[in-house]
Amino acid sequence: KGTGATVAHTCTDGIYIDDRRIDNGDCSGPLSARNVLMNPEVEMAVLETARGGILRAGLGFDRCDVAVVTNIGEGDHLGLSDIETREKLAQVKRVIVDVVPPTGYAVLNATDEHTVAMAPKCKGKVIFFAIDGQNPVIVEHRAKGGRAIFVKENHVVLAEGLREEPLVSLDHIPLTHAGKIGFQVENSLCAIAAAWGLGIHLDTIRARVESFAANLDASPGRFNVLKIRGCKVIVDYGHNSSALLALIDALKNYPHSHRTVVYSTAGDRRDVDMQRQGQLLGENFDRVILYEDHYLRGRATSKIIRLIRQGIESGDSSKLRTEQIEETAGAGKA
Repeated sequence: KGTGATVAHTCTDGIYIDDRRIDNGDCSGPLSARNVLMNPEVEMAVLETARGGILRAGLGFDRCDVAVVTNIGEGDHLGLSDIETREKLAQVKRVIVDVVPPTGYAVLNATDEHTVAMAPKCKGKVIFFAIDGQNPVIVEHRAKGGRAIFVKENHVVLAEGLREEPLVSLDHIPLTHAGKIGFQVENSLCAIAAAWGLGIHLDTIRARVESFAANLDASPGRFNVLKIRGCKVIVDYGHNSSALLALIDALKNYPHSHRTVVYSTAGDRRDVDMQRQGQLLGENFDRVILYEDHYLRGRATSKIIRLIRQGIESGDSSKLRTEQIEETAGAGKA
């Protein structure tokens, strides 16, 4: 938006044209993408591209100037539509990389083997990102003259071959909470890399990244830190094991002696995935409040809670931290 262009954005929260929300709900599929691309006012589009939509109906566009794949991690939505492994999931998510033209870029996570493996399939160029600039993938890529983005001496650094250019200090990127939240540092790196790949002026990128807030208005449910009645409350949309691991890692940056978590997930995950989330909750929180709302997605009532609870109770007893488990129905009552 810093370029002055009219920008459309489709995501799991809805459809936005500049600051105006024109639809709500999950709009990360091809229909939403087509709707904004057909709008004559739209000059640029940022499209969240969900796995489910790709499998159902493709992309909704023929090519993209920049494709960003953040990670595959432990895998999510496995067991649906015959996608049983992380390798197959990566093949699905790679579709956006496949449609990058020779003039475009793929922005890929250098620390995730499944995203790294997408690079040879890109017809354009690749920008690798990682917090550590000494990551072997980045080192090798730069040796061949490629682009990379990483953190060095608390600054975001843009590199192309041997050339390095510091862009902005993490202290000046609100989304990262002064660099304390690792996964938000990674998210900022890929957003900056995407803008860099589009040829947006670096002064514009710097100004926009310094002004993007981490609050409930600009980035709702994405690690919003609140103070309520003397307690520090973190609101985060994470609902799979990879996101939960990242959230747990971030908590070490906030001094505390007791942790309470209110947690749920959608019903279209495998039993083993819900149990894995329960295991992580049990090992990392003193009090766990499990709730179940309207995202049953074919599950019987209370089944989600039972599976997560099984994960807590069946984990390694020597690692168990949870002393109290509570259950409730409906997010409003939690």
